[in-house]
Amino acid sequence: MSSKESAAVGQLLALLEARYALRVLWALRDGHAQTFRLLQDSVGNITPNTLNTRIKELREAGIVNHGQDGYCLTLSGQDLLKRLSDLQAFAVKWQLVQARKNANE
Repeated sequence: MSSKESAAVGQLLALLEARYALRVLWALRDGHAQTFRLLQDSVGNITPNTLNTRIKELREAGIVNHGQDGYCLTLSGQDLLKRLSDLQAFAVKWQLVQARKNANE
């Protein structure tokens, strides 16, 4: 991986590892726009200030947009979640392995 590619991956990971960032994206994954209040409820346990900050960062990154009906993913955001969808399959398999390991201890 080139240094430019490493920098790009680092930037994206820094954005996504911010508290609740992935949860905001996950809440918008179905493609339906959500109002601020609905998005806050969907994410759960997030303060309005934190949600505002995450939305601002994700909007500046071109991943989330605010339209007439509320917040939604941009095409870039949809592409990102499509690429992260393998994470869900991995998480389910990983969780099963962890449960088996804990049961055997």
